[in-house]
Amino acid sequence: MAAPRCGFGISFAPGGLRAEGMRDWDELDPVRHSFAWDGAEEARLRLLVGAWVPPVPSGRAGWWEGERWCERQVDGVIRERYGAWAWGWSWSRHDGGPIGSWVGAKSVTTPDATAARVVAALLEWRQWLERAARRFAELAPPPDAAPEDRGRHLERACVRLVTYALGTGSEGGWYGKASMVLCWYLITTGTDRAEAARAVNSAIGGRFESWTTPKRKLIASVGKDLAAGLTGQTPNRDHREGEALGDLHGHD
Repeated sequence: MAAPRCGFGISFAPGGLRAEGMRDWDELDPVRHSFAWDGAEEARLRLLVGAWVPPVPSGRAGWWEGERWCERQVDGVIRERYGAWAWGWSWSRHDGGPIGSWVGAKSVTTPDATAARVVAALLEWRQWLERAARRFAELAPPPDAAPEDRGRHLERACVRLVTYALGTGSEGGWYGKASMVLCWYLITTGTDRAEAARAVNSAIGGRFESWTTPKRKLIASVGKDLAAGLTGQTPNRDHREGEALGDLHGHD
């Protein structure tokens, strides 16, 4: 039986996120992949998108066949034009992703309206990646940190990044996005890809649920377990017991 999927192209085995199911952060990192955007580029993308919108919609009665076909063609245009980093432009919040500007085939309507939604979704994805990259850099432990200090950094990072993944709410499958973000972060700190997946799966352990916002203590517990699993030491978090969840989100 194939592994179930959570979100936009994220594969989960019964034990959680598989290392081979993760997107490569090097392909997505906005620091590595430039993005030139201006009025002319926006106009060009709108024209390219509009050309693929079917003249007659399939709608619910036609199982959105024409709209899904359009979405696939647009996805090909975007990946060819901008590269692999644009992978998640259509990863909607309903599917556990960060994108609110696109809701799958239902977003395909008229050429102008569809093109506007595609543009908004692409920019939303790029901005989300840029914010994630800034957080990874801000939360990275010092290279020479002792295990206890590294553990505190990892715990803090986990809490902030899970909160970041929650974004505007606990949509369906949001924990897949949280797992992915945590793995990406750990990889940027030098953790092996398979070890990152193992540590995140072990720390989360099925404790997060779709459509349910976890309590602050649960997120803090996951952070503690992640740090302990990677360093062999349980970090002291007494100094954060009274800290509100919003305070752990961080700022751009």
